[in-house]
Amino acid sequence: MTFDEFKQMALISMEEICLEIFRENPSSIKIKKQAVAVKNLAKIFDTALALGNEKGFQSMSLRDLSRTSKMSMGALYSYFTSKEALLEMLQNQGRRLTRKVLSSQIDASAGPAEMLRTAIRTHLFLTEVMQKWFYFSYMETKNLAKIHQKKAMDGELETEQVFIDILEAGNREKIFDVARPVLTASVIKAMLQDWYVKRWKYARRQVSVEEYAEFVIGFVESAVKIQTN
Repeated sequence: MTFDEFKQMALISMEEICLEIFRENPSSIKIKKQAVAVKNLAKIFDTALALGNEKGFQSMSLRDLSRTSKMSMGALYSYFTSKEALLEMLQNQGRRLTRKVLSSQIDASAGPAEMLRTAIRTHLFLTEVMQKWFYFSYMETKNLAKIHQKKAMDGELETEQVFIDILEAGNREKIFDVARPVLTASVIKAMLQDWYVKRWKYARRQVSVEEYAEFVIGFVESAVKIQTN
């Protein structure tokens, strides 16, 4: 799958996540027209992430959100009851989309080698599409309340577990030779994080997300695959 093809699929998935949030929060979301609610939820999330990355979520006020999104305060309160509730929605949206896209793209019947390639490529493509959310989650975790810190850290560990499971499966099938799958998965995750945390560096070097994905895949495969002569 090319990045452009992935982007179209991920945008559809984001709409589906917003639809799920709409259906699961009938008490706090007062807008009854589904299409309007889903469109505005996506707008609210996108604006809140942009402001959060610009000035910090704690410093962002709902009036800032109202002014930038061009939605009245009353309209915003039709979707959430407080800034804390908005943060919960933001976190849930990102975690759900990551889980949904990874699980839909990784084919367990393809074998560990292909699963590893797909997991790396999918994760990088997703972080490019959702760069604002991933950057926000990474940078804001230390400033969140303990309950939200734990959820953010659990989300990162959940992603690492995907790679741990693939590496261990490769060990069992004698495709990989990985002495420490957990530590190896942590290093893979760090390489993936570098793409969205230091996006400026790769933009300056004119490295595309597809190029970076192929480089990381090759680098990881050289470290984990059993070499045959």
